[in-house]
Amino acid sequence: MKLSEELKYRGFFAKTTVEDASELDERKTKKFYWGADPSADSLTIGNLAALMMCACFVRHGYKPYLLVGGATGQIGDPKENDERELKSLDEVEHNKKCIKAQIERIVRADDVVMVDNLDWFREMKYLDFLRKVGKAFSMTQLLDRQFVQNRIGEGGAGISYAEFSYTLIQGYDFLHLYREHGVDLQLCGADQYGNAASGIHLIKRLENGKADIWSTPLIVDPVTGRKFGKSEGNAVWLAAADNGGGNYTSIFDFYQFWLNQSDEAVENLIKIYTLLEKDEIEEILAIHHEHPEERKAQRALAYGATEVVHGKENADAIVNLIKVLFDRNTNFAEFSEDELSEFAEYLPVVSKGSMLVDVLVDNGLAESKKKAREYLAQGAITVNGVKVQENVALSQIAIIKKGKNKFVIVK
Repeated sequence: MKLSEELKYRGFFAKTTVEDASELDERKTKKFYWGADPSADSLTIGNLAALMMCACFVRHGYKPYLLVGGATGQIGDPKENDERELKSLDEVEHNKKCIKAQIERIVRADDVVMVDNLDWFREMKYLDFLRKVGKAFSMTQLLDRQFVQNRIGEGGAGISYAEFSYTLIQGYDFLHLYREHGVDLQLCGADQYGNAASGIHLIKRLENGKADIWSTPLIVDPVTGRKFGKSEGNAVWLAAADNGGGNYTSIFDFYQFWLNQSDEAVENLIKIYTLLEKDEIEEILAIHHEHPEERKAQRALAYGATEVVHGKENADAIVNLIKVLFDRNTNFAEFSEDELSEFAEYLPVVSKGSMLVDVLVDNGLAESKKKAREYLAQGAITVNGVKVQENVALSQIAIIKKGKNKFVIVK
């Protein structure tokens, strides 16, 4: 497939300034930029969708300029309904390092260029910015932006001057990359189109140049109707371990998230979140339609997404672990300590001697001690495959299981 065809097939196609998608196939300057602010120490699967779009451009010969916003991260991209809490400078720096590593792992390219907008904003003087950038925008333009309307309209929470100015800063990023690197295409999520348009405006106004935006739709959870992102409180993180902010999703839970997608959702998600070719996807979906009970599409999605984010070795290990944990013939009591140590790379671990109720609460298997006792009374908790209905001390190596797919290792 050509790039334009693959973008449409995978669903990476929302609002754009490109008149005909086929222009992307023969574009003279095959460079793009995509950016993320370090508002947390991990990206989410919402960001991952845009990164998969970036990877698609790279496969078709585009050179990526990937921006981590050390400057914009100090302000925060305006939310639709409220002001963001400012991050400390140390926190912004820590978050930058964490997400930079994630971006480089997912968008693999021989000549990827990582940039940080703090590098060009650090020495910029306020009056210079007003003269160069502020003078190029009218207040009418800015007040017409939807997020501004939401914040200052009736019932809105208001907006600070800092967040109001965010779009000018991001617009200048595009202008800077256009001037310094000849980048004339910005990729973004649909929610960033307005900020990207500020860059288009500056390039035209100050350089008499032409640049474009290509955006991808926000991915929405078909069950809840909420977008995949941290602001919605339903984040699935790309980090597999805690970097200090508590923003992580274990590889086991990451795989399970995709495995549990509905039949309705999986047909779109497998195109977005895996590197499978079109013919492979169509073959999988044909089998899925005939035998949905086999959940072949969900398994392909779970494996593919896990491989992209965490690598083939980890994806294979999770598949093998799931086979063992969900095999009805498995006797959990027969696992050796060495085998449990292997499982412990992917499952939560507690020390022997802990009380069962405490373990359930501390590892997210119960919302409270009261709820933990209710689960015990209902027979929803097993230890080494045996139902336990009272709070006991966990004195030996074991596997605790709650429901269908929640596990904790005791060792």
